[in-house]
Amino acid sequence: MSPNSRNPNALPIYVQIAELLIRDIAAGRLIDGERLPPERDMAAELQVSVGTLRKSLAELEKKGMLERIQGSGNYVRDTGTQNSVYAMFRLELPEGGGLPRADVLSVDHLEKPADLPQFGTSQHGSRVRRMRYLNDTIIAVEEIWLDESVGLIDQSLLSDSLYRYYQHQLGFWITRAEDRVSIQALPDWTPDGFTKPAGQIAGYVERFSWSETAEPVEFSKTWFDPDRATYVQRLK
Repeated sequence: MSPNSRNPNALPIYVQIAELLIRDIAAGRLIDGERLPPERDMAAELQVSVGTLRKSLAELEKKGMLERIQGSGNYVRDTGTQNSVYAMFRLELPEGGGLPRADVLSVDHLEKPADLPQFGTSQHGSRVRRMRYLNDTIIAVEEIWLDESVGLIDQSLLSDSLYRYYQHQLGFWITRAEDRVSIQALPDWTPDGFTKPAGQIAGYVERFSWSETAEPVEFSKTWFDPDRATYVQRLK
């Protein structure tokens, strides 16, 4: 899988690779104590320079998820994924892992519609619609509503990780989330490029997300193709 990105505001390549490895560890594709392949081989497989790969490995080492032993190699240390940019992204490829990506379909600042569940303290919010990928595989479409009380979303500054945008651009963190998983028909705005047409039944996740406030600040709806992705929640 090449980590090349279509998004000009995407995470730096070395961060993308670090996140991909973190998700592979979480999925059990890389296990505690496993020795990684030689750096030149890994760099060639990921289609990046050895220097870029070493920056990625240094990120994992800082998080305590990699031990680099001089003259021996790089060894996985599974200490959890709480420091991952995608720590709350629960969709994975059937074989596990995969780097999340997103195409932004639209960003609008609107009055909340009557059929939206109660969240936040404002009657207005930012609505983001995106198509999601794992590596280069299309897996989901999503609609995210952010309460106006914590800020407005600027589409020109969005990256693949919305939570990273919240931290860097709006100055708050998502600290917890509640998911409700079921099935539902794909919405009428489903893009033609998605794997299934609007109206077809797909996996469905509703999420309320909180920052430090008592009220949730975000509500999202995600429709995913169960033939291409699996919802996974690990308890450690």
